[in-house]
Amino acid sequence: MNGDEGDPGAFMDRMILESHPYRVLEGLTIAAFALGARSGVLYIRAEYPLAIERMRAAMARMKTKNLLGENILGTEFSLDVRIVEGGGAFVCGEETALLASVEGVRGMPRVRPPFPAERGLWGRPTLINNVETYACVPWILRHGAAAFAALGTRRSKGMKVFSLVGKVLRGGLVEVPMGTTLREVVERIGGGVAPGRVFKAVQIGGPSGGCIPAALADTPIDYESLAEAGAMMGSGGLVVLDDSDCMVDMALYFLRFTQEESCGKCPPCRIGTKRLREILERLCAGRGGLADLVRLEDLSQQVKEASLCGLGKTAPNPVLTTLRYFRDEYEAHAAGRCPAKKCAALVRYSISDACMGCTICAQRCPAGAIEMRPYEQHAIDSSACVRCGTCREVCPVAAVHLEDLRCP
Repeated sequence: MNGDEGDPGAFMDRMILESHPYRVLEGLTIAAFALGARSGVLYIRAEYPLAIERMRAAMARMKTKNLLGENILGTEFSLDVRIVEGGGAFVCGEETALLASVEGVRGMPRVRPPFPAERGLWGRPTLINNVETYACVPWILRHGAAAFAALGTRRSKGMKVFSLVGKVLRGGLVEVPMGTTLREVVERIGGGVAPGRVFKAVQIGGPSGGCIPAALADTPIDYESLAEAGAMMGSGGLVVLDDSDCMVDMALYFLRFTQEESCGKCPPCRIGTKRLREILERLCAGRGGLADLVRLEDLSQQVKEASLCGLGKTAPNPVLTTLRYFRDEYEAHAAGRCPAKKCAALVRYSISDACMGCTICAQRCPAGAIEMRPYEQHAIDSSACVRCGTCREVCPVAAVHLEDLRCP
């Protein structure tokens, strides 16, 4: 069982493991019985101590009830289940890297074929599924496959749990039928973005997912529709973005994550993601140009096509989707401007004549960029300013403003 939930902001598997351990173990036992397997492994992140504790307690109780271990319920079927704690490597969410980690070697993906179903853990046929998949099995057996297939769409069946986070009023875990639109999740369930802000996009599928603009918010959440939009379902992370977010900066944030988590086995992923990161950093620093946009597209396609495993093949998705839907923001960065005024290197802070000289900004400035002048209009030393935004947050009269760095 793959319980290595490594996406930033995702906690779907954690909730299931902590709240429904018996459901997961029942699903695993049913799968093992169907296959004739005698050994089961629960691969859970070490960062989930409560989930591990509750799974171990559930396993111990099931053994006392003769629901795990030798001769389950008096039959000849036996199943030995153990927990392996993952070390926190994102790449170990990939099935062959996960198997390597369980075997005690460095978690790196293997060339396929052979697939794990043919030769997996210790060279034996191995079934690998996610926590959520196993948790659905008992319900399907109790209610029937037709009842499960009645939920969702024609090609994407059942329900899906999402971790709804970001610039949304009501974040948390939500479970919806496949085919529910992004707009329904964000606006009806999540309450939309904060008053005064504009819903801009949704990053779906984790760091390797894609950014779907608000103009496509009526896209149904199913595998086919998301793939057509350039995104993917992934583990179910859903990050809401508003007009204060810079899409180039968001692409850089996710690309940094995947580049740092690359195992380094194959050059397209190891080197390609690093070069993509360098181009994005150059754009966010105001040192890029229009030619960088072409480089981003070409290199992203090469990384997708040539990488060994899913990490490298999907790492460029945030770059490609933001280029596809928010190209104007990339062009602005190439010209030295950040429309969202998010990239620190491309903005400056100034204080208007609305300042009443309360000195709060000067007292709170961590860089000492504001000289304290009681009852006088303050000014910001741009050479010392670190663009942290503290002055803007604490000003009681909203006298601190953001401007493009190139403004006169």
